[in-house]
Amino acid sequence: MGNAIGNENKDDMATPNTLSVVIPAYNEERGIAAVVQRVLDIRPTLSSFGIAGPEVLVVDDGSRDRTAEIVLSMPGVRLVRHTVNHGYGAALKTGFSSATGNLLAFLDADGTYPPEYLPDLCRVILNGSELAIGSRMSGATSEMPLVRRVGNLFFANVVSIMGNRRVSDSASGMRVFKKSILQSLYPLPDGLNFTPVMSTRAIHEGVKMVEVPIPYRERVGHSKLSVVRDGFRFLNSIVWTALSYNPARILGLVGLGGIAVAAIVTVALVILRLSNVTVLDQWGVFAVFVALLSGVAGVSLFNLGAMFNYLVSLFHSKAERRGVFGKPVFNPPLESHFWWMGGVAIAVGFVIALVSFGASLQGWDINRLWLWLAASAMLILIGVQLVVTWIVVRVLEELSQREGKVNSDMRGT
Repeated sequence: MGNAIGNENKDDMATPNTLSVVIPAYNEERGIAAVVQRVLDIRPTLSSFGIAGPEVLVVDDGSRDRTAEIVLSMPGVRLVRHTVNHGYGAALKTGFSSATGNLLAFLDADGTYPPEYLPDLCRVILNGSELAIGSRMSGATSEMPLVRRVGNLFFANVVSIMGNRRVSDSASGMRVFKKSILQSLYPLPDGLNFTPVMSTRAIHEGVKMVEVPIPYRERVGHSKLSVVRDGFRFLNSIVWTALSYNPARILGLVGLGGIAVAAIVTVALVILRLSNVTVLDQWGVFAVFVALLSGVAGVSLFNLGAMFNYLVSLFHSKAERRGVFGKPVFNPPLESHFWWMGGVAIAVGFVIALVSFGASLQGWDINRLWLWLAASAMLILIGVQLVVTWIVVRVLEELSQREGKVNSDMRGT
């Protein structure tokens, strides 16, 4: 795969740059003509950059109105038709496969995105980037409804956290990119979640990505985006895509959150005991329950993230074991110490259990010992989790090294 990408990049450099603009359209008879004409009008600006085109491809995604008829009446525009509606992402992928340019762009047919800014995005590509995104969230003017603005801000932050890189508009529908990067971004979904998944994959694939501020207008016609249904689809797609690259980032952060809750409750109990509080009320007992649950679950999720990172790296060359914070913090990795950390936790847990049991035989009231027994159980369970994780990671690391050696030997032959 690496050699193929390199060859395609050389081809891009050896041939004149040509921009192909894909416009997906589904029942857009009210706005399609104006948008297409505005795209055609950027030809002189592109020419001043040494870019041929634009080649304009409208992908009619099973429209039931006059969209296709209007496009056919416009000279210099290619029409590609789906007989039935396949979805926004599917229309874009059809357009990409039909395009002849080495630079690809896309924008919506509803007039929300300004085609006049496509040359600005092209300039970014000519300066060395591979993907230029028109950011509606950092533009000077925006007519985006408040609900969608809040939603886009939320999804941008989710993508930023998952990928450990700041993104202001993960779902922008106006982009320019080198055609040669498509193979590293696929597979991409067929629906409206195409753009956030593309952003997430681009970050994890190490694509050189730049955001360019653009204005945003109210759309022409009826919006096909469902805030609730598509919002859940966006979130689900972002999380699953990020999990396929760096599981430790997501599971590790959630796990650390659970461990932090357990630590806070533990500190609070110590403070209460130092303040001569020896009896817990119902809230105190419930807090202990939350600490036990979140502590064991937190360690389990953290361990699961560490194991998945090794497993994912077996199947994906770009899925490096980057860890919770985007890059390794410990050298050697923290999971290599799990064997003795787990052993210490198990030993301390058993000591507490034996001391508590011995105290009960000496006549101590069980009400004074239940908390120690609960802490003992949590430590033993956590210790077992750590040791098991260490064993699994050792096996996965051995498999990873073996796979790498086999591939190296095959390349040598």
